[in-house]
Amino acid sequence: MDTNLHNLTNLFAQLGLANSKTEIDKFIASHQISNSVHISQASFWSSAQASFLTESLDQDGDWSEIIDQFDTLLRA
Repeated sequence: MDTNLHNLTNLFAQLGLANSKTEIDKFIASHQISNSVHISQASFWSSAQASFLTESLDQDGDWSEIIDQFDTLLRA
């Protein structure tokens, strides 16, 4: 059973990204995507990261809510 707290910090860790508040803020500031691009299809993801995002959203799993929030931040 997955007992991780599903928040932005842990999502970044799950994606293999630096997950301090400063690093998260830097990532979001430098990785904006247009409304026509699905979050998992953004050019900056590795294939493993894109697969994780796609599968999590398709399954409406534990990570889907925070991925949706992250998606909104990448479009701000």
